[in-house]
Amino acid sequence: MTDMQKSVVTSCGTVSFIEAGEGPTLVFLHGIGSGAASWSAQIEAFSSRYRVVAWNAPGYGSSDPVRPVKPDATHYSMHLKALLDALEIADCHLVGHSLGAIMAVGFTRLYMDRVASLMLASPASGYGPAGAEIQQQRRAGRMSLMKDLGPEGLARERHKNLLSENAPQWARDRVREVMSKLRPEGYSQAVELLVNGDIKADAEKILLPVTVVVGGSDTVTPPEGCKAVAESFAAPVFEILPLLGHACYVEGPDVFNLVLKAHLEKYR
Repeated sequence: MTDMQKSVVTSCGTVSFIEAGEGPTLVFLHGIGSGAASWSAQIEAFSSRYRVVAWNAPGYGSSDPVRPVKPDATHYSMHLKALLDALEIADCHLVGHSLGAIMAVGFTRLYMDRVASLMLASPASGYGPAGAEIQQQRRAGRMSLMKDLGPEGLARERHKNLLSENAPQWARDRVREVMSKLRPEGYSQAVELLVNGDIKADAEKILLPVTVVVGGSDTVTPPEGCKAVAESFAAPVFEILPLLGHACYVEGPDVFNLVLKAHLEKYR
């Protein structure tokens, strides 16, 4: 498997992504501090049976940003729909991590007929219900780090937060490498999605069964919060992946891939 990026011009602008394999389509949506390349272990594992697409969200990689300075999940959903349309993908198995879970749930709410199955890893809840004061604190904290440190400095200081204390060095290197390639404009828009998002409100509108997983050592989106997200859905399956941190699919790909494989086999 190679991390060679592709791009396509869609009705919402250019979207960059990694693609491999043939078969039913499996789409991966990364989190706020990541990118398409973080899914390398999943692309390698599943491309023998699926057409795997890992996108760079708007404003990441060489993907065009969304237009609003302060977007919501609908704007990211439009870009994902445009990508699927451009690639002639009628429906897909959708996997979202962290902020990518907010995007995945927002897309599923709007385009449920395009989603064959839904799996969320370490889902971010969003700070929409938290009130203006908390929202501004979260916004300011994240943006000050990007402004003061830049992408490489942010990656140096923050990549450890996404992993457990016992994460192997190769996982640390992978997370840091991908994070160092963030684009400040895209990151700023993603911060707005996180600050204003409310995954539970969208989840309540989704009747599709969903699998939610989280690392047992995740300190960014701890297990109890992820369980609450899972319980917002009508038909959830919730599983804790022991000892793994927030970027559970990077740190423990074998464990994560087994759970994803079991999830997908329900729909074959």
